[in-house]
Amino acid sequence: MMNWEKLGLVYEPEKNNDWKFSSALTPTPYVMYDRIRVYAGFRDAEGVSRIGYADLDKKDPRKVLKVSDKPVLDTGKPGTFDDNGLIMGDVIAVGDKLYMYYVGFQLVKGVKFLAFTGLAISEDGGDSFKKRSEVPVVDRTENAHFINAVHTVLYENGKFRFWLGAGSSWEMINGISYPSYNVKYLESADGIHFSGDAIDCISFSREGEYRIGRPRVYRTETGYEMMFTWGDLEGNYRMGYAVSADGLNWERNDDEVNFHPSPEGWDNKWVSYGALFNTNGDTYMVYNGNEMGKDGFGLARLNREKK
Repeated sequence: MMNWEKLGLVYEPEKNNDWKFSSALTPTPYVMYDRIRVYAGFRDAEGVSRIGYADLDKKDPRKVLKVSDKPVLDTGKPGTFDDNGLIMGDVIAVGDKLYMYYVGFQLVKGVKFLAFTGLAISEDGGDSFKKRSEVPVVDRTENAHFINAVHTVLYENGKFRFWLGAGSSWEMINGISYPSYNVKYLESADGIHFSGDAIDCISFSREGEYRIGRPRVYRTETGYEMMFTWGDLEGNYRMGYAVSADGLNWERNDDEVNFHPSPEGWDNKWVSYGALFNTNGDTYMVYNGNEMGKDGFGLARLNREKK
């Protein structure tokens, strides 16, 4: 079982900035040679998210070195799949470039929103990104009508492996519609073109559970581990955990992650969207708290219990 030491809220929104008014959605760490860059979705006063970053000190990740003064990736032009905001999926080095997979949101009639995956590429080390296309690289499919959102990409054995949250239905909670989705898996030869339907990895297993997403997958000595976020009809939003030998067939054990809301403060109701990184021999997690990261992102340090 994991044993976490919470280190507090690390990045707080500026509130007086036109594009960083609130939130740091789905924080995604990328380890650089001299810093930990955490890409996240910063919301403006209207709630529209654009992607920027906060750089953390590698020796002490509680210290913020720099926050981007402009978005590294902005919303799309009116009518495109990402015209109403972007959140992070994942970042991976491909040769001398960085590929950023992001989730674009579009408001439509009939349902709350659509969310599909775009690709942007950086040629300056991650300071700015240019969209490869104004259309998604992972669009709607037969088993993902409304949401098809990549949140992890690994390159192994000559192919890109993707884990995503995908779904085709909605649940009403207190008169508000929320998307229903679960974790699926896709492959690609070049990270751009896809064929075939995604396969299920993690499905609903507890009473009232209706969404499982933000899968973050890591290679281990014995296979793979995944941290994800689940939600239920009671309004809980928590992190779960699973292990796999091949990245396809997963054994779920949410108790293993052992990460819970605090007694009070910015994460006393929800803990979600955890993403891990290693520095100085320690494993850390950036994560969001209440209202999906309205107050920014926090940090926790891991100590695994000996068995």
